[in-house]
Amino acid sequence: MERSLGVGVGALALGTAGLLLLLKIIQRARGRQNLQDKVVVVTGASSGLGKECAHVFHAAGARLILCGRNQKRLQEVVQELEAVTDGKIRTYIPCIVVFDLSDPDTVSRAAIEILKCHGHVDVLINNAGISYRGSILETRVSVQRDVMETNYFGPVAFTQAVLPSMVERGSGHIVAISSVQGKIAIPYRSAYAASKHAMQAYFDCLRAEVESFGLQVSVISPGYIRTNLSVNAITGDGSKYGVMDRTTAMGWDPEKVAQAVLKAVCYRQKDVLLAGPLPALAVYLRTLWPAAFFSVMASRAKKEQRVKEQ
Repeated sequence: MERSLGVGVGALALGTAGLLLLLKIIQRARGRQNLQDKVVVVTGASSGLGKECAHVFHAAGARLILCGRNQKRLQEVVQELEAVTDGKIRTYIPCIVVFDLSDPDTVSRAAIEILKCHGHVDVLINNAGISYRGSILETRVSVQRDVMETNYFGPVAFTQAVLPSMVERGSGHIVAISSVQGKIAIPYRSAYAASKHAMQAYFDCLRAEVESFGLQVSVISPGYIRTNLSVNAITGDGSKYGVMDRTTAMGWDPEKVAQAVLKAVCYRQKDVLLAGPLPALAVYLRTLWPAAFFSVMASRAKKEQRVKEQ
């Protein structure tokens, strides 16, 4: 009798778990946004994560508008996308809009040009950015301003230029590619971490303010990504860093991060942390036990300083 009862309870628990899983799958399927024919704008689309986002959204059937500073490299991405098709999804030749996100005068003009491509924007992916390596003591304030201009003021100006059209339509999804360093500050990354902290705060505020208009906002915070971001980083005097950091070389595959961005848009995820166990632990440690976090960062700073002096 007891054995029969145990078997019955086990079967019931298993059945309940299966039912809950099925309901979750159904709920996710119903909530999934179809990107076929959607107009998707990607900044920084000529290389790295932006280029990979172009590939995955193109494969999903989106009408892409690729943005960047280098027309030749953007055109090369377009040619790559034209050559990749499986015939199952209807794809489109992307449009190109060339402008410098750090130049305020060109941002509003670029937004007008973008809206002329298809009349509206469904998804805006703020991906373009620049990294930084340097000691605060040896960093010019002008360099701090340059990083903020590209990583914060540029995306803010671009978003606000496109935003009214989304509000008018009552539809749109804005994505901000931030960083784990938008949640925790790491020594010798002051300008970059500050710009990403600012980005996190701005888009969190934006999410709350535009929800009533039916708009979505996602902030994606990856750890290190295997791109040339560190190679192209600037230093305290404004010169190019020119080094592929070991952490960057061992970072996330940019294609996997691009797939995570696609998923965030499809399922309207609001805040996504893409990091391994240690960076994720550091984010929670900063909140729950700040003294311990500060101690760890101070030790890291001393270690990096010793390496530089060798």
